Amino acid sequence: MGARRSSHVVDVPLSKSYRVRTEIARILDGLDEGDAVPPERELAERFSVSRETVRQALHELLVEGRITRRGRGTVVSAPKLVQPLARGSHTEGAQRQGRVPGRVPLSMGDAVAPDDICDDLAVPRGSQALRIDRLLLADGAKMGLESTFLPLPRFDVFHEEFDPATSLYAAMHSLRIEFGPAEERIETALATPPEAKLLETTTAMPMLLMNRLSFDSAGTPIERVRSLYRGDRMAFEVLLRE
Repeated sequence: MGARRSSHVVDVPLSKSYRVRTEIARILDGLDEGDAVPPERELAERFSVSRETVRQALHELLVEGRITRRGRGTVVSAPKLVQPLARGSHTEGAQRQGRVPGRVPLSMGDAVAPDDICDDLAVPRGSQALRIDRLLLADGAKMGLESTFLPLPRFDVFHEEFDPATSLYAAMHSLRIEFGPAEERIETALATPPEAKLLETTTAMPMLLMNRLSFDSAGTPIERVRSLYRGDRMAFEVLLRE
């Protein structure tokens, strides 16, 4: 008979802030969206810890998206907006969760595309592309920033016929574009100061950065999109098949 293997579980001590965060999370489970979170002093007295420990626990819950600042107080956040990890409309994704979608146009016009984007769009370096920058909303809350580069002259018609406050993919469908595959890369990032200001957050808030290159059914590149989402307000899901 072989030797019996023994199992060993490493006992990792939990920090005070983690234990307090767990207790505060239980309190949040019993509150509704928009309800006030008990103040730091009250929480410190309840759990017999310093206010600094409570402050750290609340910061972690803030980054996690469980709570949000409102004026001088802290309240329970709305659930994260969960989008399918697939090419689709921000409008459809928000409406699926009963949220009111919105887009705020920031700019739209021709611009010289960076070299890497020219390479992705299979156009000569130094070429101009139609650039569309938008702020994405859900129930009025700022969720993310989206920058799209479209090759010219294929989408030159959008200068006159596309409203950047509406769905870009719906407009593409109106041109009878048949979508093919897309490549997408997702990673964590930090916002620049201008991006953080637009999203009403700080440069320390973790973000989800997504870069997408889409092709039509003939394999021709049709868009390059950079999306920066607030990590405390957005989540993505994907259906895996064999």
